[in-house]
Amino acid sequence: MNKIIAFYLPQFHPTLNNNKWWGAGFTEWTNVAKAKPLFPGHYQPKIPADLGFYDLRVPEVRNLQAKLASEAGVYGFCYYHYWFGNGKQELELPFNEVLASGEPDFPFCLCWANETWSRKFWNKDGAVTGSKTLVEQCYLGEKDDILHFNTLLPAFNDKRYIRIDEKPIFVIYKPLDFYNINKFILLWNKLAENNGLKGIFFIAYSTDVDNEYQKLKSLGFDAINSCRLNRNTKRSLGWAVRKITSLVFQTPRRISYKIISRKLVTETEKKNDIFPTIVPNWDHTPRSGINGDLFTNSTPELFEIHAKHALKYIADKPDNRKYCFLKSWNEWGEGNYMEPDLKYGKGYIHALKRAISKYA
Repeated sequence: MNKIIAFYLPQFHPTLNNNKWWGAGFTEWTNVAKAKPLFPGHYQPKIPADLGFYDLRVPEVRNLQAKLASEAGVYGFCYYHYWFGNGKQELELPFNEVLASGEPDFPFCLCWANETWSRKFWNKDGAVTGSKTLVEQCYLGEKDDILHFNTLLPAFNDKRYIRIDEKPIFVIYKPLDFYNINKFILLWNKLAENNGLKGIFFIAYSTDVDNEYQKLKSLGFDAINSCRLNRNTKRSLGWAVRKITSLVFQTPRRISYKIISRKLVTETEKKNDIFPTIVPNWDHTPRSGINGDLFTNSTPELFEIHAKHALKYIADKPDNRKYCFLKSWNEWGEGNYMEPDLKYGKGYIHALKRAISKYA
C-alpha cells in the first residue's frame, strides 16, 4: 500500500522568542493574513476555511487536522523538529502535546529541521544582502547527540511512530550541513539498539538527489526524500526571463504550476531507496514579498495529475518502500498546504484521495 507522509509545520502558536523577534502574538498567521496580491490574478491572501486561523495549543484543532488528513488518504504527519544543541528547542509544544496526550491517534514521525534561523535582508533584485542570526544551529558532539536521542526516545517508543523495517524513521533536513553525520548515525543506531529498538531508519532530505545520492548513501542514510523545490529546477525553466520581468515590473519570480509539476518527480524516484515528494503549490510571497518565488495557477485538478504521476512511480516498489512525502500539510506562509481554504475548500484533499485510490 502506498503511504503518504505529510510534513507538518508547528509554527501556529505564540512563543517567547517569536514575540521577542517579531512582535507580541506573532505566529505564521501574521504573515498569511497580511499578504497582498502582487500582480493581476495573484491569489493572495489565502484564507483558511474549515479550521480558521487556528492555534496549535488547542487539542481539538490537532484532532481535526488528523481527521482531515485521514480523509485525504494521508498516512501520517512528519512534524518539523528544531534542536539547536545543548537542549535548545523551538516550536516543540504542539508535538510534545501530541506525544503526552496520546491524541490524535494518527501516525507520526520527525524531521530534524537542522538550520540556523535568521532574519534576512534583500535588495531590489531579490538577492540576499545580509542577515541577522536569531538562533544558530550547532553540532556539539557526542554528549549533545546522546541528550538529543534520549529526549526523543519516548517518541520513538510511541506506538504511533512510523517505522520502516521495524525502525523509527528520522528525516534530516540539511544532511550535508552536519559535519561527521556518519558518526551521528552510527551513534544513534547504537543507542537505539541499546534501548530495545532495531535501530533508526535515517532519511536524508535532498533537493538535488541526482548529484547527492551517492554521497548521502555513503554517509549511512537508509533512504532519501527527494524534493526538487530548488533554484536549479526553476532556473532551467526560463529563470532569466522571469528574473528580468520581476526586476522591471517589481513582481515576484513565478512559474506555471502546470509546467513545473511535471519536473518534480523523475525516473530517479523509481529507485527503491528514494522517496519522492508531491507539492500542491508554492508561494513564498507572504514571507518575502516581491523577493519571493511562486507557482501560478495551481488547481486541485492539476495537483491530482501530479500526485498520480508520483504514485505511479512507486507502485512497483516493495511494500516497505512505497513511501511518498507531501510538502506540506500546513505551510500556509509558503502557499504550500492541503488544509481547506476559502477558494478551493476541500478540493486538494479530495484530489489526493482520488489519486491514492487509483493506486490502492
